[in-house]
Amino acid sequence: MTQLPKPEEALIDAVRRAARQEQFLEVVSADEAKRRFGRHLDLSPRGTQSIALSNALGRVLAADVLAPLDVPPFDRSGVDGFALRASDTTGASDATPLRLRLNREVIACGHAPLIEVSPVTATAIATGGVVPRGADAVIMIEHTELLDDSETPSVEIRRSVAPGQFIAYAGSDIARGETLLRKGTLLGSREIGMLAACGIATIDVVRKPKVAVLSTGDELVQPGEDLGPARIYDSNGAIIAAAVTEAGGEPEAYGAFPDDETLLGDAMRKALADADMLILSGGTSKGAGDLSHRIVSTLGQPGILVHGVALKPGKPLCLAVADGKPVVVLPGFPTSAIFTFHAFVAPVIRALAGLPPENPKTLTVRVPTRVPSELGRKEFALVALVEGSDGMIAFPSPKGSGSVTTFSQADGFIEIDALASALDANTTTEVTLIGAAARAPDVVIMGSHDVALDVVVGALAERGFTARTIAVGSLGGAVAAQRGECDIAPVHLVDPQSGAYNTHLVQDGLSLVKGWQRSQGFLYRAGDPRFEGKSADQAIAAALADHYCLMVNRNAGSGTRILIDQKLKGARPPGYANQPKSHNAVAAAIAQARADWGFAIEPVARMYGLSFLPVAPEEYDFLIVDSRKDRPAVRAFLQALQDDKVRQRIRALGMRPAND
Repeated sequence: MTQLPKPEEALIDAVRRAARQEQFLEVVSADEAKRRFGRHLDLSPRGTQSIALSNALGRVLAADVLAPLDVPPFDRSGVDGFALRASDTTGASDATPLRLRLNREVIACGHAPLIEVSPVTATAIATGGVVPRGADAVIMIEHTELLDDSETPSVEIRRSVAPGQFIAYAGSDIARGETLLRKGTLLGSREIGMLAACGIATIDVVRKPKVAVLSTGDELVQPGEDLGPARIYDSNGAIIAAAVTEAGGEPEAYGAFPDDETLLGDAMRKALADADMLILSGGTSKGAGDLSHRIVSTLGQPGILVHGVALKPGKPLCLAVADGKPVVVLPGFPTSAIFTFHAFVAPVIRALAGLPPENPKTLTVRVPTRVPSELGRKEFALVALVEGSDGMIAFPSPKGSGSVTTFSQADGFIEIDALASALDANTTTEVTLIGAAARAPDVVIMGSHDVALDVVVGALAERGFTARTIAVGSLGGAVAAQRGECDIAPVHLVDPQSGAYNTHLVQDGLSLVKGWQRSQGFLYRAGDPRFEGKSADQAIAAALADHYCLMVNRNAGSGTRILIDQKLKGARPPGYANQPKSHNAVAAAIAQARADWGFAIEPVARMYGLSFLPVAPEEYDFLIVDSRKDRPAVRAFLQALQDDKVRQRIRALGMRPAND
C-alpha cells in the first residue's frame, strides 16, 4: 500500500512545484503580448458556409452578391390613379379640364394589364400595378373626376403631368447584374430585405469560428448543482461563452474540470481538435494546483508565447498557439477573465469571423476620488458614470476582480499608467466606454445600502426610470450629496450630541426626507451558549471577555460602524480589523463560523438563519439635493416612498416606514 505523504511534506512539495513554475511567468507589456500573439496567428476568416436567409442576421457575407433580376421587375405605378399618355394632358387644369376615354379594365397589384393605352384614353391603376403598354405617366386620382353621364365611361383630367410621373421603372431600385452587397458586409435587417427583394433564399457567409470554452478548478460547481463547502459556481464558463457569441464566434461549452492533469489534458486536446480556438479560465497563476499552462505547452508548436502581462487586472494571462490554433488561458477571477478576453481574445474572434475591429468610444470625465495603483503595471479601473453639474463623473468600482458583477455594472474603464502610483482625486481623464455609448442613469443614489432600498428602486424601474446605486456608506453619501455628485444619499447616522438620526447632516442645498425605521442588532449563531438568553449589552460584554470569540466588523464611514464603536467604547476585540462593507457579508461570516458575532440589521439576520438581539432602532433616511428635486426620476422616487404597495413591501422586510 502506498503511504500518503505527511501534510508537511505535501506543503513542501507544493512550494517546490510553485517555484518551478516561475520560469513560465515572464511579465511583458500588453503591447508586447499582442505582438507575440499576433505574429503566430492567421487571422483570415475561417471558411464559408451557405445558410438560409432567415438565419443570416448578424452574419458576414463571404462573397459579393450580384442582383439576379431588376427591382422592381416591371414599370409600376407609385400612386392610385390613371395610366395615360402625358401628351394627352397638356393644358389640363381645374378651369380647363380634359376628357379621356376610360379603358374597360382596372389594373390591380399582381395582375398583368390586358389593354393597351391608346391616344386620348386612360386605365385605372392601383399603387404597385404594372404600367400598361402605351402609357408613359400616371396621374393621381385626386386630380381627376370620374364621369359616368354617357354610354362611354370617361375621366376628367384636371392637371397636366410630365412623362414618367409616378412611375417606378424596372430596375430603378436594383438593376440586374449590379453588385447588391459586397464581401465582408455585416447583414442587418436592411441588407436581408435587399436580398429578399431579389428572391435570394440562401446566402454564402463566413463560417463562425468554433471556440471551445473550459473552466478549471477543484472548487467549481456547475449552476443547478448543490454548492458544497468551499465551492463556487462556475460563472466564468457562462460569461466567456456569451462573450464569444457577442464577438462573433460559436462557443462550445465543455464545462468545468478539476485540477487533474490527466482529465484536464484529455479534455483540452479533444476540445482543440474539434474547435478553431481554445479558451480556458483559471489555472494561470503560480499556485501548486495550476496545471493549465503545463498542459498548454504540450499541445503544439510554437506553444506558450506569453505567460504574464503587466496589467491590472489580468497579470496571469497566458497566450499560446498550438499548430496554428490560438489557445488562451484567462485568469480565474471573473472581472480579470472578461477584461482580458475583451482586450486579447475578442479581436481574434472578430477577425476569424470576418468582422471589422471594434472602434472603442471614449468620453472625457472627472474622477472624484483617488485611485491607488501598482507601479510597473498598467491598471484599468472599471467605473460607473454619473452626470454632475460640471460634466460626467466616473466613480471607480469598489469591488475587486473577483467580483462577478464588477464588469457587468461598469460603463467603462480608465487607464492608469504603469509609472504612476495613483490617479489623483479630481483628475480629468478619458474613459473607454463598454458596449454602446453610455447613457447617464435617470437618478443616482449614493450612500448606505439597505435591502428595502431595492424595493424603492424596483418601483422606479416599473415607472420606466433607471437608477444607479453606489454603496459608499452614509458618510460617503453625505459628502457626495454636498458635492452634487448624486441626486439622493441614503443615510443612517446618529448625532452623538443630540442622539437624533440624520438631521445634523442637513445643510444649505440639501433636504432630509424620512425613509423607514429599522433595527440594528447583535448577530450570532443560534444555540451559542455565550449569548443565548442575554441582552445585546450582556452579549457584547460576554464577547469582549472571551479572547477566543471572534468578531466581524463593518467598514469605516458606515452608520453601523459608528454604532459599533459607540458600543465598544474603545475596545478592539479579535476580528475588529475584519471590516466588510455590507450587512450580508457580516451575516455570512457568522453563519459560516468564520466569525462568532457582529452587528447587522434584523432582516439580514433572518435571511441567514441567525439569532438577533436588538441594539438600537435607527432611522434610514434620504438626503435630497435641492437642485435635483424637480427631476422626474427624483419626483418618482419620492412618490414611491409614499406608495401603499411599496410601503407594504418594506413592512414585509421587517422595516417600519415613516409616518406609519
